[in-house]
Amino acid sequence: MKKIVFISLFALSSCNLVIPEVPPDSHVQAALDKMYLHERKDNEELQDYLDINPARTEWCAAFVNAVLHEKGIPGSESVSDYPLMARSFLRWGESVDEPLLGDVVIFPRGDQGWQGHVGFYTMTSADGKYYYILGGNQNDRVTIEMYPVSLALDIRRSSKFLTHQTQIDD
Repeated sequence: MKKIVFISLFALSSCNLVIPEVPPDSHVQAALDKMYLHERKDNEELQDYLDINPARTEWCAAFVNAVLHEKGIPGSESVSDYPLMARSFLRWGESVDEPLLGDVVIFPRGDQGWQGHVGFYTMTSADGKYYYILGGNQNDRVTIEMYPVSLALDIRRSSKFLTHQTQIDD
């Protein structure tokens, strides 16, 4: 079983990471507005936003769903009875080959086939080997982390995203 290796942006602070221009009314901006909220330090604010206690529940899917709901986009509850599972997004939206800013990307996590991680695509590393994913429950907070492109289970897009997305050029 391959393990996901991710690199925290805290470790990349000297790398001048610049996220592509984000429309101010987009779901990506809504997610960015929650950057660095921590599951314990900011527990009350996150509980209000997620409708779960992030200190007791894996919350990456809850975060993606909360961001989508904030922008009036149906979340994975529209296709799954288990919307708190990251892999519930494997049936959400449409599968695409090339990610655009804000697409939902699903990765494996743990050693069980039902486990996973989900977040929003922001950009690809210069070498093309990593996606920068904006998500919750990444080091117990909302951050942008690097995940290997080769491990992505799928990239999903809602037709409602298209008004806010632009192709990311390397």
